[in-house]
Amino acid sequence: MKPPQQTHATRRLPPARDPAWLGRLFWLGAALVVLWPLLLATEFRPWVFFEPENMRVSAQFIGSFWPLAHDAEFLRMVWRETWRTVAMATAGVTLALLVAIPLTLLSTHVLSVSALSGRMAWGPFWLRQGVRWLLIVLRSIPELVWALVFVRVVGLGPTAGVLAIALTYGGMLGKVYGEILESGETHATATLLRNGSSRLQAFFYGLLPTNAAELTSYTVYRWECAIRSSVVLGFVGAGGLGQQLDNSMKMFEGGEVATLLLVFILLVALADRLSSELRKALG
Repeated sequence: MKPPQQTHATRRLPPARDPAWLGRLFWLGAALVVLWPLLLATEFRPWVFFEPENMRVSAQFIGSFWPLAHDAEFLRMVWRETWRTVAMATAGVTLALLVAIPLTLLSTHVLSVSALSGRMAWGPFWLRQGVRWLLIVLRSIPELVWALVFVRVVGLGPTAGVLAIALTYGGMLGKVYGEILESGETHATATLLRNGSSRLQAFFYGLLPTNAAELTSYTVYRWECAIRSSVVLGFVGAGGLGQQLDNSMKMFEGGEVATLLLVFILLVALADRLSSELRKALG
């Protein structure tokens, strides 16, 4: 037997308009209401780019980028400073790990033995609060400010950049490491602690195996960010590509600026590719 044919009245027709349009319109209006005073506070005026005088100046500046600087002596200097930039970022992140790992172990709630009973003791509680405030202080001060301080202490050069990255990124890594460890599976860690394991044993055999991929992925991402930061730090005398870029811009050498920017873009692209491959390998 053939099923009865559906009539026009029984067929469900698609709505003539989006049923959620009113809600979307409301949230769009609310976002504009919030965003408008922020734009006023920052004096955001994109139309100034299209004023004739500004367009003329911009065209002259961009036009000075060609031809690219490519003489042998300059390229040797670029290679040397590129290597220095990568070394600065890598050494800074390595020192940041030495700062972040112990602070993470001290601030992580799930590694507290006294918290197993449901309420952490006063001593461990205030110790963790103090460590978390230290992490806030470290990551709240931009690496550019740390670099300005260390340039006055150790002088011009990559050492100031390495120390600046180490402190700021140590605070960042410690904070995110703690969040990763506390948001993951903690049953094995609690079981180990209840059965007499030390905090380090609970960390290495309970927390680390289940969170190693995410921790490594974030560390590699931070290393990629450190390469970008090391270029910015060069503008305050921390060496590397950033310092050479600052010198070329002050001398109005557009060709050198363009070459340095191209090398920097390739360097960040290479770091991004490397971090992507590591994430795939860990995944």
